[in-house]
Amino acid sequence: MVAKLIDAFAKRRSSNRLLTALRALLRGNEFYLIPLALVIGVVAGATVTLMSELAQIAHVVIYGIRIDVRLSANDHVKPIVALIAPALGGLALGIMEWSRRRLKISNAVDPIEANALRGGRLSLRDSMVVSGQTLISNGCGASVGLEAGYTQIGAGAASLIGQFLNLRRNDLRLIVGCGAAAAIAAAFGAPITGAFYACELIVGVYAVGSAAPILAASLTGALTAQYLGGAPYSLEISKFGTVGLEQYLLLIGLALIVSVIGILVMRSSSLFERAFTRKWLPVWLRPAIGGVMVGGLAILTPQVLAAGHGAMVLDLHREMALTLIATVIALKLVACLVSLASGFRGGLFFASLFVGSLLGKFYAALLPVLGIGVSVDPMVSMLTGMATLGVAIVGGPLTMSFLVLEMTRSVDVTAVVLAGCIVTSIFVRFMFGHSFSTWRLHLRGETIRSANDIGWLRNLTVDRMMRSDVGKVPSTTTIAACRREFVLGSRQAVVVVNNDGDYCGLVPLPELFSGELDTIADDIQVVELARYADVACLPEMNIKTAMKLFDDAEAEVLAVLESADSRKVIGLLSETFARRRYVEEIDQATRGVLGAIT
Repeated sequence: MVAKLIDAFAKRRSSNRLLTALRALLRGNEFYLIPLALVIGVVAGATVTLMSELAQIAHVVIYGIRIDVRLSANDHVKPIVALIAPALGGLALGIMEWSRRRLKISNAVDPIEANALRGGRLSLRDSMVVSGQTLISNGCGASVGLEAGYTQIGAGAASLIGQFLNLRRNDLRLIVGCGAAAAIAAAFGAPITGAFYACELIVGVYAVGSAAPILAASLTGALTAQYLGGAPYSLEISKFGTVGLEQYLLLIGLALIVSVIGILVMRSSSLFERAFTRKWLPVWLRPAIGGVMVGGLAILTPQVLAAGHGAMVLDLHREMALTLIATVIALKLVACLVSLASGFRGGLFFASLFVGSLLGKFYAALLPVLGIGVSVDPMVSMLTGMATLGVAIVGGPLTMSFLVLEMTRSVDVTAVVLAGCIVTSIFVRFMFGHSFSTWRLHLRGETIRSANDIGWLRNLTVDRMMRSDVGKVPSTTTIAACRREFVLGSRQAVVVVNNDGDYCGLVPLPELFSGELDTIADDIQVVELARYADVACLPEMNIKTAMKLFDDAEAEVLAVLESADSRKVIGLLSETFARRRYVEEIDQATRGVLGAIT
């Protein structure tokens, strides 16, 4: 028995040593992140394939479609099924949300928020719940895509592995990006698109040091999905016309129109949410009502159901009347906004591509009717509309441009699409400033506008930077007595307090020892020299807020009060130290941009 215990202990010590050595290897050289990224790519690719197959099986079982037909491409759906299926799925999600609130469980964090505020830390349990809810939403026919669930579970698994290996903050953020890249690459069969998706939307920078791991994960994810049965959202387009200068100008005009529509869609999302968050409407019932509404729209056209991949493939090459195109666009947008506002989980990545392609088709068909005398190739117009609405709502101009490149294998088409994406990105950023993901975070009270790491900024608070050894003197103390108590050079300033110990201001020591005060030092109280009585820092302030106080007050040192309702001094903060810490943290946060090892 003793021998077995000794053997088990020895094996455990050996395992711990191996894990410690592996952690040291990963922390010591970023090259070893590449094999880790390959593993993450396989996991993400397999998970994406599994989720896609489960969703398709759900569509087959619930709606009675053929296994080789996408739900949104079906000719029709039974009205009773269209009404009941999304309603029951919504009811299940509503009960889950009611339970979450009842148990006071916090909302799950998405990859963008995790990388922007939490240094890449995601909960795998929460990620699995979100992915499961996305699967329920898409499986019952709600007008949402699975891509949000794909990236959530891919990033969540990557974050868990990274935390287990005790990776540095920048490396953990990078690995989360690898998980998201692999998921998108697996979904679309487009490794370059997945890589740029991670760089633009999840990591927030195009970093030299992050290129190899992200590309490795993305390529592995795409190959894994292909090996297991093919990417669920893959598209290949081979027939399209040439692109001339006149078409460039017309397609730039399309990009501007699509930009305005994208902004209106995002603005409208808050109106739809307000409609579903009335106090008299129970939380558990909201998704069910949304499901009935989506089902009603599906009776008019099944193209509003699920992500819309099948409908997009169907509509790419068939002739459609202008009124039909406009109807499908309007119904799909309403179905998406109702689904998300009522409580269904999912993304608008593919839905924006689908609606954007229809906008391009509508634009190409409308130009001859207007009698302009110049037309655009319908397929090129659809690709431009698809990519630009994707940029407007999801973000990532290079992501969408490379998606078109991997779909068409045409540099000429990609060039005009890239121009449109850049115009859209600039216009939306100037006029609105958010993607759909960051807009929803903004509605929840967050201020982030990208995945750039600002978590360190919020963590660097006054409480962490202040000096707590404060020199205090009563307000009745004379200048001479204060000089005897505090030697010149011993500290930057002394705090003046009243009889109750409340803050009355502070006196910089160089001013206290000014030669002009020598003759009156025994007669003048130190409170006469006190400054910044109405300006002070609070412990919870971050460094950015504190530096604004320094600038506004033109102060070199400020007192730190216990709270906003208290005048008790607990510390001092100098501007010089605050700025030095700010520069150090910026350097630490951005060092990875040049591929430097932190």
